[in-house]
Amino acid sequence: MSAGHMLLRVRQESGLSQEEFAEQVGTSRPTLSAYENDRKSPTVETMERLLSAAGFQLTVEPAISFVDHVVSRGRIATVPTRLPRLDPRKAFATVRLPLHLNWSHPGKISDLSDRGDRGRCYELVLQEGGADDILEYIDGALLIDSWSELVVPRDIRALWEPLVRMAP
Repeated sequence: MSAGHMLLRVRQESGLSQEEFAEQVGTSRPTLSAYENDRKSPTVETMERLLSAAGFQLTVEPAISFVDHVVSRGRIATVPTRLPRLDPRKAFATVRLPLHLNWSHPGKISDLSDRGDRGRCYELVLQEGGADDILEYIDGALLIDSWSELVVPRDIRALWEPLVRMAP
């Protein structure tokens, strides 16, 4: 995500117009527009100041990469190098899994705030999902919490087990 896209998203989530945000952070609207449209790049210090004014902070965390493994029947299981974390609103959202994940119950709506629904969704994503699905639906802390209750094939469990067991 570019700095401009990040600033635009932060401003929109804050419910501020460009004019309001520029005034709040002590810059001009044209400068803010140039940042948001990637015509100008803010320094790290400026970015921190802009984000802070909107109630956000700039953080650095290790990147998650993915490894594809061949499992039973020649299928591919995608496993991250570390467990992802989701924003709580996303981790406990109501979702409709896409057809490639939930082909046996197309269109079924699941409530991730319900432990049982969340467990069933996690089982589907671990078995059928790719990198984007894992980042979209799996919260590492909630996965660890429900790990012993999940019903997944032995080969997939073996691939995820080191991540779940070593997580702090």
